[in-house]
Amino acid sequence: MKLTFQKLHPDAVLPVRATAESAGLDLSACIAEPLTLQPHEIRLIPTGLAAALDQADAMLMLCARSGLAAKHGIGMANGVGIVDTDYRGEICVPLINQSDVPFEITPGMRIAQLIVVPVYLPEVLEAETLPETQRGAGGFGSTGR
Repeated sequence: MKLTFQKLHPDAVLPVRATAESAGLDLSACIAEPLTLQPHEIRLIPTGLAAALDQADAMLMLCARSGLAAKHGIGMANGVGIVDTDYRGEICVPLINQSDVPFEITPGMRIAQLIVVPVYLPEVLEAETLPETQRGAGGFGSTGR
């Protein structure tokens, strides 16, 4: 599998793995100057990159960086992001400051992780009933603690 990136801005940073066996590639902020993410503010941060996978049965998943989340309360506003294999626009990261103090994002700062994930594309069907299971329709908390 190949993952190809196009720099949409000359200052964009190509994603890299922090270690040889890291699952995620670090995405960096492509901004001209530092910006301050105020407490509880959401901002869409550009990466200056577009991407293309060479197969349709995968997607790119954007995830928060655990260090930013644990140390500063910086996460992704949508939890995780999905970049469909046919999307060719700029990859942007919706960051949220979940803390009570401002946080500065600097040009080139690593702001998220990008992971390649397999995707199943099933045929969608409608049915009057579904097969029975032991759990059935039991929802939240139905299986105990």
